[in-house]
Amino acid sequence: MQALTRDDLLSLEDYARRRADFRAEAMVHKRPRRVAIGPHTALYFEDRLTIQYQIQEMLRVERIFETAGIQDELDAYNPLIPDGDNWKATFMVEIEDVDERRDALARLIGIEDHVWVQTGDGAKVYAIADEDLERENADKTSSVHFLRFQLPDACRQALKQQAPVHIGIDHPEYSYTLELDDAQRAALVADLD
Repeated sequence: MQALTRDDLLSLEDYARRRADFRAEAMVHKRPRRVAIGPHTALYFEDRLTIQYQIQEMLRVERIFETAGIQDELDAYNPLIPDGDNWKATFMVEIEDVDERRDALARLIGIEDHVWVQTGDGAKVYAIADEDLERENADKTSSVHFLRFQLPDACRQALKQQAPVHIGIDHPEYSYTLELDDAQRAALVADLD
């Protein structure tokens, strides 16, 4: 997928006019791209449209309209667009209660390195986590991580031949596996060249 440029973005004024429709389109598009893994974690698989929506919202909220500021947002978010041979996702630990979340994040140190995908009966492909910066410390992990699943040729070929996709986490404190449904699988296969 191509990176976004300034020409792909709407001005603040144009976005304000089109926001409701664009937001509705983005929400429908995002629905099959969310994969819940167990009761407290989810992967949000990114693509060009999800990132365009994120950038437009950031520009709107921050009232960014100058060229340098817009370029900063593009530079920050473009790395989250898949490259055609990988999937990129925002991984979130989703626990509403503050105390429960704090305790879970302390137990789940390293969880981002235990997230995997598997096509058919192929090998598990573990995520490469947080290439932008470290998101954990000795006491806890972060509730948000950015993951890249670098898919080998054999994996991509199996996907194009309709192989099932399993996603899971094998952390000692949190272990779940699921198979993608047809809509989820189709959305992710579309990200591949």
